[in-house]
Amino acid sequence: MFCRKELSMSTAELTQKVEDALEEIRPFLQSDGGDISLLGIDDDRVVRVQLQGACVGCSVNQMTLKSGVEMTIKKHAPQIEQVINVVA
Repeated sequence: MFCRKELSMSTAELTQKVEDALEEIRPFLQSDGGDISLLGIDDDRVVRVQLQGACVGCSVNQMTLKSGVEMTIKKHAPQIEQVINVVA
């Protein structure tokens, strides 16, 4: 269950929390030649990102997305249900 503060978070606040999470995980991605960008947040529940650089062709990018990126985003914004990578 989410606390009232999390449910009443504005879209701008939620976006900032997701950006903060991406900043936390970004150095790990960049150390392997990759990066990530936020494309959008749908219905305050689904985050759309785009993996970039070496992450695009990496065989473990889905594991990175779920185990690294999604977990970090949910730590900052627990109301997020899913993170999806949009392929360019």
